[in-house]
Amino acid sequence: MAKLTNSEIQKIWHQSRIAPILPAGPTANEFGVVAVGGSLSSRWVLNAYAQGVFPWPLDLGHDTEEKLLGWFCPDPRAVLLPADLHIPRRLGRKIRSGRFSVTSDRAFGAVISACSGPRKIEGEVEAGTWITEEMKSVYTSLYEKGIAHSIEVWQEEALVGGLYGIAVGTIFCGESMFHHVGDASRVALCVLVEHLESWGFSLLDVQQSTPHCSVLGAVDIPRATYLQILETGFDNPAVFGVIGGLDIGQ
Repeated sequence: MAKLTNSEIQKIWHQSRIAPILPAGPTANEFGVVAVGGSLSSRWVLNAYAQGVFPWPLDLGHDTEEKLLGWFCPDPRAVLLPADLHIPRRLGRKIRSGRFSVTSDRAFGAVISACSGPRKIEGEVEAGTWITEEMKSVYTSLYEKGIAHSIEVWQEEALVGGLYGIAVGTIFCGESMFHHVGDASRVALCVLVEHLESWGFSLLDVQQSTPHCSVLGAVDIPRATYLQILETGFDNPAVFGVIGGLDIGQ
């Protein structure tokens, strides 16, 4: 993975914003859809994030596995500000127990593969998530360019949880997370948010509200506010830092 400087990151996002490919975020319909179709390529994805838009396959129904590529910019937008992070007491005890170690950008491929795999929902195992092989390829390419990043949670040598996302200006856009043991994904999220402000990030974008994120302090903000924060962050983009194998209980 390339380790980029502030000026190199600034150049990438400047180039990605020169000629918008997709309609602007505020043109989204009531469901947050800006457009349907197009190309799932690094160029399109970078251009989309530069406008506050993210890709998400649309399920066409229960009778088919076919999906259309959708581009979204919801209103409101769910975000987590570092200062608003709330770690429930039980989760805090688990973090301090020393049972986990946390790293960044050590196993991006393993993290995105785990995020795309089967999950147990209400006791039933789903076949997989919205993360297609094509999406895995594109985000892995962005990781190699130094734009996408991962957080890994380990128990001894085993990867038991994590998340990945895109660093866009001063916003970190969380894409997906997973856990193989209880609360490992929430440990990843909390440790990431605890580091974001010191790295120069203003917020974690979680896209849409979920109980999982709301209990940690995520709130909804107007799309216009989100886009304003996004725009101002391109002048001095944050640099994603290093979390390196330290026992987070110490």
